[in-house]
Amino acid sequence: KQLLKMYGRILCISRFYEILYKSNRMLIGYKTHEVALRESRGIDVSNLTARTKPHISFTQEEENRGWDALYDIGLPDGTSFILFHARDSEYLAKNLTYKSRDQWAYHEYRDFNIHNYCAAVESLTQRGYYAFRMGAIVKGALDTANPKIVDYAIKYRTDFLDIYLLNKCKFFLGAFSGITNSAYDLFRKPIACVNTTHIEHMWTWHPNVLHIPKKHWLRDEHRFMTFHEIFESGVGRYMYARQYEEDGIELIENTPEEIESLAIEMDERLKGTWHTTYEDEELQKRFWDVFPKSELHGEIKSRIGSEFLRENRDMLY
Repeated sequence: KQLLKMYGRILCISRFYEILYKSNRMLIGYKTHEVALRESRGIDVSNLTARTKPHISFTQEEENRGWDALYDIGLPDGTSFILFHARDSEYLAKNLTYKSRDQWAYHEYRDFNIHNYCAAVESLTQRGYYAFRMGAIVKGALDTANPKIVDYAIKYRTDFLDIYLLNKCKFFLGAFSGITNSAYDLFRKPIACVNTTHIEHMWTWHPNVLHIPKKHWLRDEHRFMTFHEIFESGVGRYMYARQYEEDGIELIENTPEEIESLAIEMDERLKGTWHTTYEDEELQKRFWDVFPKSELHGEIKSRIGSEFLRENRDMLY
């Protein structure tokens, strides 16, 4: 609802255009008057988001409202904060019928455990950040006594604050999901993206995006797939849980240590204190040399987490 309000200030939003759209489709040659939308959502082969500024903004009244809300939550003035989010099944379970939940079950391979973030956000709070757990309907409260880690999804969540926090955060720690996309697409926020699945679809068009993927375990062979095998076999484009199941592939969640390393790398890159090595650059090059050149990607701007590649260099051969 907050997004609708903000877009309504810069776009004319009217149901009348639905009538024009349907009327146009009754005419011969209607396609001439339509702008075709890409089937793959979120694809930016022209790197447009990295080259343009956000289009929406808050009014002064909304800014004041947001500041007041952060004060009430307990965030000290001038304190930087990050957002983190783990996709789980609770939202669909609470909002869909049994039959509909079955139809949406193909998304389950994207779910993971929110508590795998705990080491990362603890480290970030030691570096001066507050951390807000995001989500509309989530599975269980956070198990933490750290006052700088805010279970916002459980205690404070509103449509307005969702968007306000996305705008004001230092960076977003999350995986492929609607709210992670929103941080990047709406406000160009840096993304530390964990548990990346269908990795050929990863966001490559922004320099402030770091990825670490879920590893692909071959049950029958008792080993992990290499990146070359993932891309050559087409597994990198799999979008359905049944595809992984049929091929005997188990997707392995990133460990708390892997997530923590990625979060620290993002923090230090944003602060300008990150020191890369010759080995790190060689491992990056090796990964992107294997990564397919396709219609899904333009100029590659993002990176894979440095520590992840160091620890999993066998996957590059």
